[in-house]
Amino acid sequence: MTDELDGMYDTFRALLDSFPPAEAVKRLEQFGIPPETVQQIRERHEQRTIRIKELEEPHAVILGNRDTWYTGPQAKDKCWPAVVAQLRKDGWPENPAIRSLDDSSTRVVSLLNHPKEKEFSTRGLVVGYVQSGKTTNFTSVMAKAADRGYKLFIVLAGIHNGLRRQTQARLVQQLVEPNPSLWFQLTGLDKDFTPQENPASYFGKSNRTHVLCVVKKNAAVLRKLAKWLEKASTYLEDCPALIIDDEADQATVATKSINPLILNIMSHLPRSAYVGYTASPFANLLIDPSAEDLYPKDFVVNLPQPAGHFGTEVLFGRYALDGEDPEQVDDGYDMIRSVPEDDVPAVRPGTRADVEGFEPYITDTLREAIEYFWLVTAARRVRRTGNPHNTMLIHTSVNTAVHNSFKRPLEFLRRRAKQSLGSSDYLAGLRSLWDAETKRVPAEEFGETKVAFEELVPQLPEVLDSCRVIMDNSSSEDRLDYENGPVVAIAVGGNTLSRGLTLEGLSVSYFVRSVSAYDTLLQMGRWFGFRNGYADLPRTWMTDELAEWFRHLATVETEMRRDIDIYMTEDETPQTFAVRLRTHPALRVTAAAKMRDAVVAASSYGGKRVQTRYFHTNAEWLRANADAARTLVAAALSSTHRVEERAADGRYVFRDVPHELVLDFLADYKFHTKSPENDAELIGNYIRKRVSAGSLGRWNVAIVGNPAGNHRDFTFVPHVTVGLNNRARLAVANPDPDFADIKTLMSRRDAAVDLAGDTGKLTEKEITEERRKQLPDTGLLVLYPIDKVSEPDPSKKLRAPLGAEEHVIGVGLVFPKPENDDSVQSYISADLSNVRADIEEEDYSLVDGEDA
Repeated sequence: MTDELDGMYDTFRALLDSFPPAEAVKRLEQFGIPPETVQQIRERHEQRTIRIKELEEPHAVILGNRDTWYTGPQAKDKCWPAVVAQLRKDGWPENPAIRSLDDSSTRVVSLLNHPKEKEFSTRGLVVGYVQSGKTTNFTSVMAKAADRGYKLFIVLAGIHNGLRRQTQARLVQQLVEPNPSLWFQLTGLDKDFTPQENPASYFGKSNRTHVLCVVKKNAAVLRKLAKWLEKASTYLEDCPALIIDDEADQATVATKSINPLILNIMSHLPRSAYVGYTASPFANLLIDPSAEDLYPKDFVVNLPQPAGHFGTEVLFGRYALDGEDPEQVDDGYDMIRSVPEDDVPAVRPGTRADVEGFEPYITDTLREAIEYFWLVTAARRVRRTGNPHNTMLIHTSVNTAVHNSFKRPLEFLRRRAKQSLGSSDYLAGLRSLWDAETKRVPAEEFGETKVAFEELVPQLPEVLDSCRVIMDNSSSEDRLDYENGPVVAIAVGGNTLSRGLTLEGLSVSYFVRSVSAYDTLLQMGRWFGFRNGYADLPRTWMTDELAEWFRHLATVETEMRRDIDIYMTEDETPQTFAVRLRTHPALRVTAAAKMRDAVVAASSYGGKRVQTRYFHTNAEWLRANADAARTLVAAALSSTHRVEERAADGRYVFRDVPHELVLDFLADYKFHTKSPENDAELIGNYIRKRVSAGSLGRWNVAIVGNPAGNHRDFTFVPHVTVGLNNRARLAVANPDPDFADIKTLMSRRDAAVDLAGDTGKLTEKEITEERRKQLPDTGLLVLYPIDKVSEPDPSKKLRAPLGAEEHVIGVGLVFPKPENDDSVQSYISADLSNVRADIEEEDYSLVDGEDA
């Protein structure tokens, strides 16, 4: 009976190629199959759809009642097996890489409409990571959709020819060449879309080939495509189409030229699914969901980070989120090198007026980065593993004239280095650089073996001979080309190298580009991706400010993905959830036009912890804050009769302190300007609002010291003395003598210092709930006296002594979570207020022309 049922189920799956599930079941009944057997087939299909829906990865937020008709590849498939064969040839391991790709692409296809549905217009978004294999994922989705009957495939591949050509080449290699009789290409490697003579020959019912079209997001090109599809409208009623928008946040959202053209193309396709792919979905998640636009109303899929991928958090670390133990949040790899602010004018003109006649100067940090690149290239030749190419990126400006000005000094540096290889002093300098770098990032931690300097030296002459300096920008003819043998290149460029395009074998980056938005900043970082065979060797040189921005961005990314995961478990849909995007005082989330429909998210201080992370280290600033803390403690001591002294723990708690004293303290204590969440005025206004509503009138003020104290104490007032805490700062190569970033101040235990009972093992969420039960209307302010020396634990390689001129006072604020609360401007999200079942265009200088 089992074999017979298996055969019947195979028949049912074959029917699914021609009919949606409900119709396929009716066909079984028409064949005279017994009702009990039909029911068993339905149950088996349901079990398979449940498996797809409940995959551990990827997570997805879905509009309800979407049929999961697709349950995975079949033995008769042609396109997906060809993709797998190519990946195996390229060295992809079966588990976890191919299995994870199979699961994630199956999940996306399962969220598309069945190709035989009479009419549909789907909107979805797939969120990945920069340089993490998004192209391979959407290629797999296209292959599986083609195997099930989708016919027309339009890929919107960025705004530059380089990315469009690279995408076309990948799709031809993995989809077309293995099955040439199944595909027809409307575009080629060197030609974007041009109208064809007879649309009927491509879309007529007698033609069962799949049609591939890879185009730039260029107004002239998309206009031609829209007009051609309009002429073919008679034949498109029976043409299921899949539109893949690569880099979906670029040029698609809030552009007067491109956005309407994409919508126009979809209007000519009665059966179409639009799926955007991006690693920086900030703009896409801020579209007005109620508008006739490309908001991902049907699904948002959160791709997992692949094993071995170098992402923002891995390289830069991030800050702790609510509910996390700060001690468990990593600082990132020690691969970021500091470029002093004084170096920036030497490699980037200050204003547009300074561009003409600009001559870059090879600073010590730039020379060090270049020499390290040559050493890495030599080391990789010794290892003979991984990607055969070796690339360095220099990105200082968007201006092509600035790029071109680097040619002469870089070529001079290469020639001089080649002449100096016979100099013992020069080689000694290279040895010192190599030993220092390999000591800071031991190869063994990445499963590699350090290459001895003596092994590198014989490789260096050939490395320098083969190294090319390439200006890759919109006006240059000399472009990076990885198709004709191994490349060793120092690539100087801007926007053409900053999005989508893969820089093969990228190991060293020098980046001081001025950037103003999250998505732009994230896409500029080409150093993300896979580094098989040389995971210990990548380095990035940038200013400390840029490094902090990337660390903030890593926090935003993690929080955004966590929101998506949380909404998935809460049965939200894309039209009832709004991902919060944490803001930054020096950066926009995305272009202003793309944020026009955004609203301040419903995020408040209620249920939150606020803590100081950044400090000045000069004596005057620190003494003023110490005076503010002493004044608060003295006032708290005199205003309350409830004082708890816990000498063994180095802690004091002053209970029922009037809120006026907290407000006075906030007026006197100075937060560092780099702490946007520590805005004394915003916090003060929030407290006043809550007081007027009958809450936060009384506070508990705690002092958390170190019971060991290292024999160093801090006295607030007579008889209130605690040991000094140790908080080392994050290490940077060229530290500002008046700035320290300690990353995290409070522990979860500290946030419960005034709660009764055993709170030591409670999670952050449980502590929040416990506070709501015990002290629903009482705030908590915690003072931390910090040792001005604060030597780091020897195991913390990315930490340095605090080095302040006076002891530091850190501050933590814990707010109870009320039933109703007012929001504060710390997050933005999409506006869902108009959801019930044109804007100013961003400056894309290349999307309206004939070529880009």
